[in-house]
Amino acid sequence: MSDKKMKHLEFIQNVISRMNSNSFLIKGWAITLVSALFALAAKDANINYVLISYIVIPVFWFLDGFFIATERQYRDLYDEVRVKDDNNIDFNMNASAYNTGKNTWICGVFSKTLIPYYGVAIAATLIVMFFIKGCANG
Repeated sequence: MSDKKMKHLEFIQNVISRMNSNSFLIKGWAITLVSALFALAAKDANINYVLISYIVIPVFWFLDGFFIATERQYRDLYDEVRVKDDNNIDFNMNASAYNTGKNTWICGVFSKTLIPYYGVAIAATLIVMFFIKGCANG
C-alpha cells in the first residue's frame, strides 16, 4: 500500500473518529442537562423543569443522529478508498455521495443504538414527571 493511500485513509479515519467523539459528547451533554433539569424539578417540585426535557432530548437525539449518519458516510468512503488502486488516490474527502440508504440523517436518528438510549431518557422523563407531580399533589 502506498504512502498516499495510507495518508488518505488516515485523513478519513480522523473524520470518523471525530464524528464518533462528537456523538459520545452529545450523549453525555444530553444526560447531564436532563439530570440537572430533574434536580431542579425535584428541588422545587416544579414539573415545568421536567417538561423542558421533552425539548432537550429530541434536539440532542437529532444532532446525535446527524453525527451517526455522517460517520457511516465516511466509513463507506473509507471502504471505497481502501480498495482503490494506488494511482487513483485523489484525497477526496467528500462523503456526500454515500448519503443514501442507512446513511441518511433520518436513519441515523432511528439507528439501533440511538433508539434505546434516547428512548430510555424519554421513559425516565415520564417516570420523573409523574413522580414529581404525585409528590406535589400529595
